[in-house]
Amino acid sequence: MQPRIEYDKVAPEAIKPMLSLEGYIRRCGLEPALLELIKLRASQINGCAYCIDMHTKDARAHGETEQRLYALNAWRETPFYTDKERAALAWTEAVTRVADTHVPDEVYEQVRQHFGEKELVDLTLAIVAINSWNRIAISFRAVPGTYQPSHR
Repeated sequence: MQPRIEYDKVAPEAIKPMLSLEGYIRRCGLEPALLELIKLRASQINGCAYCIDMHTKDARAHGETEQRLYALNAWRETPFYTDKERAALAWTEAVTRVADTHVPDEVYEQVRQHFGEKELVDLTLAIVAINSWNRIAISFRAVPGTYQPSHR
């Protein structure tokens, strides 16, 4: 498999603001393990192999268990996630599928029980960012398998 375009080399100035947003998300105060779960779940929904590979590795680097990673696409049917994680995952799915769901009020009410206003904005920005990365990686056929997590 070959990438269609190496977008980061072709348009590095366009990628810089996205990387800046990633830096903000990393420092915003949301738990790194939670961020990896929502990034992985959105990537599963979007079918982004590159990002699934990346965020599975990053989640493991943050101490995530194999069991929770394997069950993530069926999180509603498992006892492996906290109520806060469940709310974040439901929000992730609704925002990722915004054209279909229009982010229902009941999902908003559920997530608001666990996240303050700033946290919810930060969580939503993380979801927006991963959806953007998914669309770029899928469109230009980023090749999965080579990513290695950094030791942050």
